[in-house]
Amino acid sequence: MLHLRIIVPPENTTATVKLIESTVGTAHLVVLPGAARDPAGDVVMCDVAREAGDELLNELRELKIDQDGAIAVENIDFALSRRADAAEKEAPGEPADAVIWQQLTDATHEESTLSVTYSAFMILATMIAACGVVLDNAILIVGAMAVGPEFGPLAGVCTAVVQRAPKLAARSLIALLVGFAAAIAATTVFSLGMDALGLFSMERLDADRPNTSFIWQPDPFSFVVALLAGAAGMLSLTSSKSGALVGVAISVTTVPAGANAAVALSYGQLGQMWGSVEQLLLNLLGIILAGVLTLYCQKLLWRTQRGQWRRTPKA
Repeated sequence: MLHLRIIVPPENTTATVKLIESTVGTAHLVVLPGAARDPAGDVVMCDVAREAGDELLNELRELKIDQDGAIAVENIDFALSRRADAAEKEAPGEPADAVIWQQLTDATHEESTLSVTYSAFMILATMIAACGVVLDNAILIVGAMAVGPEFGPLAGVCTAVVQRAPKLAARSLIALLVGFAAAIAATTVFSLGMDALGLFSMERLDADRPNTSFIWQPDPFSFVVALLAGAAGMLSLTSSKSGALVGVAISVTTVPAGANAAVALSYGQLGQMWGSVEQLLLNLLGIILAGVLTLYCQKLLWRTQRGQWRRTPKA
């Protein structure tokens, strides 16, 4: 379930309470008149089944509570309450299938911001992957995939397309493009430095690399895996099952492809570089396409279930 803490202007308290009382899937309504100081107003708290959360939040925003007051939402990990159990049974659908669209938009907005920390993770992940491709070390490749933060902007692009949020799309694309450009540039310099130290060599790059040669040789499976990973990643975000994101991160070769492109560029190996760029673009396209389709399917699912939505006054 979700816990809502709402600061409401006194003139809107009655309407807010009636809305909560009439919404299927709510419980534990508390009203604290005059408790809020900044902004001034009444504090209204309640718990709502995740399946009913998006509907309730949308209608609270129609009352302009988010503009004149405040709405805070928290996940409830554990609750002992017969009323809470009844509220979850009343709400249509299953909690795992519910999408809180505003929460998803806010989460992807934060994860898709071009920041020093984001750029540092991108650069470090690509450098780790560069060591992996030169040494033909699959463990380093997997580690680099897990460190890379690129799924945040990718999820931001998917969410922006479905929610028609151009600002989020622009922010996500900037973070994605600038992040990869900076990582490839920095890793190219890193590769030249490693070559000067005798740790990297063209012979290592040109040698048979059974564990990592696939990185610059894309095939149909590359696109298929990217599609599957994109769908799994968006489901992980919308269902709050963040543990699945690790598996998504290590199933696609975005960061390793950027690393291989950087190392190949440092040695003038244009064939490997363009093959790596093709692999990178193929993975990015597959993830975005699958992510958008997954979100649209979820939106369609909830539109059909909304036809079952009914408000019933509570005793």
